[in-house]
Parts: sequence; C-alpha cells; structure tokens
Amino acid sequence: MAKALALDDLDRGLIHALQVDGRAPFTLVADVLGCSTQTVVRRYRRLYAHAGLRVVALPAPRSAGIHQWFVRLTAATRAAHDIAVALARRPDTSWVRLTSGGTEIVAIIHTQPAGPDAHALLLRDIPRTAGITAVSAHYLLHTYVGGPTAWHGRVGVLDAAQRARLRAESAAEEPEGSPYLLTGSDRLLLDALRDDARISYAELAAATGSTAATVARTLAELRTRGALFLDVDIEPAVLGVTVSALLWMQVKPAHLDAVATELAGHRELAMVAATTGPTNLVAQALCGDAEELHRYLTREVALDPIARIETAPVLRTYKAAATLRIG
Repeated sequence: MAKALALDDLDRGLIHALQVDGRAPFTLVADVLGCSTQTVVRRYRRLYAHAGLRVVALPAPRSAGIHQWFVRLTAATRAAHDIAVALARRPDTSWVRLTSGGTEIVAIIHTQPAGPDAHALLLRDIPRTAGITAVSAHYLLHTYVGGPTAWHGRVGVLDAAQRARLRAESAAEEPEGSPYLLTGSDRLLLDALRDDARISYAELAAATGSTAATVARTLAELRTRGALFLDVDIEPAVLGVTVSALLWMQVKPAHLDAVATELAGHRELAMVAATTGPTNLVAQALCGDAEELHRYLTREVALDPIARIETAPVLRTYKAAATLRIG
C-alpha cells in the first residue's frame, strides 16, 4: 500500500527531477542525484509500482482549443460512487474527487468552445443523470498553481544548479500571445503519451506511424511552444499527506489576482485557480493531518480580501490529471 511506503531523500530527489523534466534520461537524473543509473531505475520502478508514480503528458487548454469547468455535483450517497466512476472514465474529464461527506462530486470537465455538442455533458448528460440533485459549474479562468506549475510540496529537494542541469526544452508556462493550436498529428502523439509520457521515441514512432526523429522533433517543439506539459502524478499519502480539502473562496474582485498570487506561494496548496461563480477562487490544500489544516486555515488564509471560505474535505480521488484511481 502507498501509505506504508517510506520515501528517502533519493526518492524525493527523483520525484523532483521528473517534475523538472519528466522525460529526462535516467542517466542524467542519476548524475544529478549522485548515484548510479541502476539505482534510479530501481527507485523509479518501485515508486511506479507502489506509490502510483506516473509521468503524464497533457495539452495546454489554449492549444487544445478547449474550455475547462469546475463542476460541483450533489448526489445521493448511494449513487455518488457510481457517478464519480462514470465521470472518471470519460476522456473529457481530468480531475474527479468525492468530497463533503460523500454527497458532492467535484470534477474538471473539458468542453469545446462551439458546435452542437459543445456543452452536451454540462447541459444534457449530467442534468439527466439519476441520483444528481444539484449542479453548479464554474468556468476556469486562470490557473496560478497546478497544471504546468508544480505543487511546492514535492519540488523542494533539488537546488538551482541541479534544476538547471535537468531543465531541457520544456516551457515553464504557456507563452503569452496567440497559442499554438494542436494539429491532428500532434493529438495522435499526445494520445500515445497520455498513459506514460516516458515511453521511448521508438515506441512513439510505432504508435503514431512516424519515425523516431520526427516524433522527437515534434515533441520538443510542442514543449517549447507551451502546447503541452509533463506532469507528475503520485499518491499524496507517500508524501506525508493524510488530509486534503478543497477551499472555495469568495474574494473581492479588485484583490483577486493579488490574493491568488500570494496563495500560490503557499506550500500547502497544490492548486489555485480563478473561476466564475459566487466563489471566484478555488484551491486544494494538502496537509499532514487535521491540526495542520486547521492551523493553515486560521493563520495563513485569514486574509482581509477573502470575504467567505468554504472548506470541503476530499474523501476519495477517482482521477488525478489523466490517471485513473478506480481499481
């Protein structure tokens, strides 16, 4: 079980290295960490098997031409699990959690900006689902932490020189200006990377009907353009996290950016995003225990511009990034 797995400094260094560059060769990672390649490979396989460690490739929403919505569904307790599983299995979701005593499901849903079925899941499928008693949708406007910007709680191991050696062609965030729009061949490459973004160029070439040189060049270009990013998924419990909660905050609009920027620097928050709706800022807190969460809420988040805050404990994760956790 993931909770029983104890991490040492080498494990944490490996996780941080993969967050810097998820496709960094194990030989380079080993050199940066000061150990043998065989040791790094062995540690990676151990974390992969017992801690849910995955490197996944995800498209930048602007390049994929999609909109993202935080959707909160209230459901009867007996139906909530089945609804969450069904949502997690859909290709147009990337984040599914069960919160608030098992009666609320929170999911990120991707929609097309136009077309007859652009919002079919939001407008037709979800409202017609038996067991759902209430729905609220919050359009995701801007992400401060999450996606390409890693959670500080798992990236505090390597120093600046080590990070510089690992940082290759990947872009830290989406460039400003008009986004690069993914082509059909780009999407085929992304599909091949979705379950394991560390597969070899030869495997990518076979999956896409291309050549290793072509996929290597395309992948490097997509990362440089900020059209895709690599993320690290791992069971929070192995990092000492036993309590997770979503924080739905109502912030005075004039102070929203300043508050979100300040919260983005907090080690306890794995996600901070501005949304539409009566609560215009949402965050995910990851803490060692309930007392730590209490201290954080009462001492760190008690900012004057935050008019109201709703705390919803996360009971179960069904999907994190692109990784299913419903086995």
